Amino acid sequence: MFKKALILAAVAVVSLGQTAHAELTHVGEIKHMTTVYEDTLVHIARDNNLGYIDIRAANPSLDPWIPGDGAEVVLPTMHLLPDADQVGVVINLPEMRLYHYEKEGEAPKTYPIGIGRDGLETPLGKTKIVRKKEGPTWTPTQRMLEEDPELKPFYPPGPENPLGTHALYLDWPLYRIHGTNKPYGIGRRVSSGCIRMYPEGVIDFYAATENGTQVNVIDQPIKAAWIDDTFYIEATPSIADADKFEQSMSYGSRSISQDDIAYIRAKAGISADKLNWDLVRDVINSRLGYPIAVGKMSDTSKPGQLEDVMEVEKEAKADEQDAAEEEQASSQPQNETTENFYRAD
Repeated sequence: MFKKALILAAVAVVSLGQTAHAELTHVGEIKHMTTVYEDTLVHIARDNNLGYIDIRAANPSLDPWIPGDGAEVVLPTMHLLPDADQVGVVINLPEMRLYHYEKEGEAPKTYPIGIGRDGLETPLGKTKIVRKKEGPTWTPTQRMLEEDPELKPFYPPGPENPLGTHALYLDWPLYRIHGTNKPYGIGRRVSSGCIRMYPEGVIDFYAATENGTQVNVIDQPIKAAWIDDTFYIEATPSIADADKFEQSMSYGSRSISQDDIAYIRAKAGISADKLNWDLVRDVINSRLGYPIAVGKMSDTSKPGQLEDVMEVEKEAKADEQDAAEEEQASSQPQNETTENFYRAD
């Protein structure tokens, strides 16, 4: 029932246009579809420019391989834009999504990506594209060869090349944005730190970028914005959540933190007391990965009591210690359960 309510809250954003603010607030729109017997969520994701974690987070009750005939699927194809300069390329690791701002004032193109796995994380920070190559070659490192003895010492251009058909080399040594010969790794933490794209996505992205384009890699699992009169929150599984999901098909619970509250209050501004803070907590805990409406600036039915916000802050402070202890108790060394089918670069 809760998930259904959140979906209904999200539907309101489908036909909204961009606001008149200096910076854009969102891109895309929420869509829905009904499956037929042959459908899998993995294939539906690729057909709709989504990755594995996108489709699974938005539809946690559905089997990714056998959703069944007549299943209702949420397509999380709307995104609040990350809090970063809207220039060049912005990569938000928790979303496993790349935003490409081609022209000032225009909505970016977005692409699902695969990112670095535990111990080989994709780095944060700013860099730039320094070289582009169609038909790249690939030479595995010694560590890669030891990890996967089936790898060849050299890969020429072709269908077996893990870099796919196109590669864009970054100013960080050994890091690239590239295609893949294993598209089911998109939306997963399975690379050695590089950014993977669907074969069709990297072709489009390659053609639209130039050497010198800025690339800004960030870590923002929670985003929020006013769209006209309505305040939306988009909570995405964190990088650690993605690992948990691969291991147990569950994220576990997630309490709202003091940092979350401070961020949301800052984004909501003087109307923060107009938000439904119970719903805010539910959205952050559910991490469905698409924007949910949590309040209206013009809502006269809610008087807007500052005490509501203060109570949430008090509870968050009390819960934070419990959440930290739970995380510490449940943390274990990463099991190597992700098959090498998804790995290489």
